[in-house]
Amino acid sequence: MAESSSAGVLERDFLVGEVPGVLWSPASALGGAPLVLMGHGGGLHKKTPAQAARARDMVTSWGFHVAAIDAPGHGERPRTAADDRARTDMRSAMAAGDHERFKAVSIGYTRSLAARAVPEWRATLDALQRLPSIGPDAPIGYGGGVSMGTAIGIPLTAVEPRISAAIFGAGFFVYEDLLAAARRITVPIQYLVPWDDEFVTRESAFELFDAFAAREKTLHANPGDHRRIRWIGLDNEFLPRHLGRATAPTA
Repeated sequence: MAESSSAGVLERDFLVGEVPGVLWSPASALGGAPLVLMGHGGGLHKKTPAQAARARDMVTSWGFHVAAIDAPGHGERPRTAADDRARTDMRSAMAAGDHERFKAVSIGYTRSLAARAVPEWRATLDALQRLPSIGPDAPIGYGGGVSMGTAIGIPLTAVEPRISAAIFGAGFFVYEDLLAAARRITVPIQYLVPWDDEFVTRESAFELFDAFAAREKTLHANPGDHRRIRWIGLDNEFLPRHLGRATAPTA
């Protein structure tokens, strides 16, 4: 791992196979502190400024470890010919105002990304649990990210028994496979809905929320599109409440 440290946060870059990732940890980490897996949005990468800031806040506020990886075809990872074709087709459909074509291509691309990313996340979790500072018994949460981060996080959480709480966010087209995955999720859920998304209807966001089988689930809506929204009024204690917390490190 390549590593650096600042303001009490240790940042380590890693590779699991060919998948690049980053782990943010307290500089004075205690063994067994909770680990949060954090997904990023479409077209972005694991270290966007907003994502890194959110990860660092979790580290300094709660003593969590936070891990992120580049999704297939994003960040440092090469795109396949199919990835390039899907992106071109989406741009073309948007330019033509063809909403149905855009939706169909977007769903196909999202389904392909999730199929590739879920096994990568599980292998990453295996590797992280071998670190002495995390270990096999650390509580695991999914820290979401709206849009693509959730489109990958839902099927991951549905098949990964180590995840015990998750934050998801709307902002993507919902399809039947994703609803089926949501129906298998019983861990506590916090669900964020951009109220004025440019492409995705509120009704589809509500349909996904209804599908979650969790006994504890809350929906938080703020005005705005998923790409520019500012979240306020959230339950910031959600993950610490369900994962526990470590002693916050001192800088």
